Amino acid sequence: MSSSTSRTPLIDMIKGMACATIVWHHLAFYGPMSDIAHPLAPALMAWLYDYGRMAVQVFLVLGGYLAAASLAPQGVARFEHAGTAIAKRFVRLVVPYAVALVLAVLVSALVRPWMDHHSVPDQPTFSQLLANALLLQDIVGAGALSAGVWYVAIDFQLFALTVLMLAGVRALPMRQLRRQAAAVSQGLVLLMAGASLWLFNRMAGLDMWALYFFGAYGLGMLAYWATRAPQAQGWMTMMALLAGVALAVDFRARIAVAAVTALCLVVAMRSDRVRSFSGVSPLIKLGQMSYSVFLVHFAVCLLVNAVVSHLWPTSPVLNALGMLLAFALSLVAGRLLYLRVERHVPSWSTALRWQLGLVGAGMLVVITSNWA
Repeated sequence: MSSSTSRTPLIDMIKGMACATIVWHHLAFYGPMSDIAHPLAPALMAWLYDYGRMAVQVFLVLGGYLAAASLAPQGVARFEHAGTAIAKRFVRLVVPYAVALVLAVLVSALVRPWMDHHSVPDQPTFSQLLANALLLQDIVGAGALSAGVWYVAIDFQLFALTVLMLAGVRALPMRQLRRQAAAVSQGLVLLMAGASLWLFNRMAGLDMWALYFFGAYGLGMLAYWATRAPQAQGWMTMMALLAGVALAVDFRARIAVAAVTALCLVVAMRSDRVRSFSGVSPLIKLGQMSYSVFLVHFAVCLLVNAVVSHLWPTSPVLNALGMLLAFALSLVAGRLLYLRVERHVPSWSTALRWQLGLVGAGMLVVITSNWA
């Protein structure tokens, strides 16, 4: 995303803080270090366990915001071919994703014999590996190979749905509608966001589909267009009404978080002082590599959990320090993945090699385990 309006230190800082929250949520959720360290800070552990996941809503809003900036900054699709845009997105997502899943499969195989805990994924099957490689694991009912990989699949679905909607408006046969393409596109996003917030997001069985999450994503898109509008009051009123009706019909804390994030984003990004803010360097760097950290942290945390809880199974202090170590190593591993893989522009052949590598590594783990 190269738009100067969309990528500012503030955006990267928000991503960095949300990323750190997700990592700590998973550290509290998956244990066993958190189980042992719990008596030291029970309220903090409970908050991370129950509410840390809300940071996902921040990522959904930012994802929509950046998608609008990239795909249709003026409300009109600026990409040439929908298929090409979707394919590029898939390749950019799936290469670091596959690298991280290979690591997760190998670490899980390493710790499985001596760590009996529900956080350790079961030995993978061929169909499970294939489904994860293609971002289809939740749709076909296959288990995830790592924590949080569902979000990668949803992010891709949301992006693809947005591209198809924008391309569909551009292809309308009626000349008058084509002249009003920006208004039609923005109105369609508004309607889709409303349908998601008021209906689809209330149906838990749809949580493997983009429609379930489009409310937060659509609020992010509307937030971007609001920052570019001469006057933002109308946009913010529509956004507030969308979320307000949704919360009145069925209060969901996750929707409240998404709405507050989107509205605050508009206010912040329309401020010259905020846009010129140079930011806090460590948070900016974390935000820039947040996708890589998000992908790789589970394998790192799983390995540290296995070692620390095995060596010091009854020490709350040492296990709390182990959680800190796992967080720090997750940042180091994420930085390496970002520098070596994510920031490079991949090709289809690279994506295919890593997808095949994921399936091959998983089947090698299965064969080796059977021989043992």
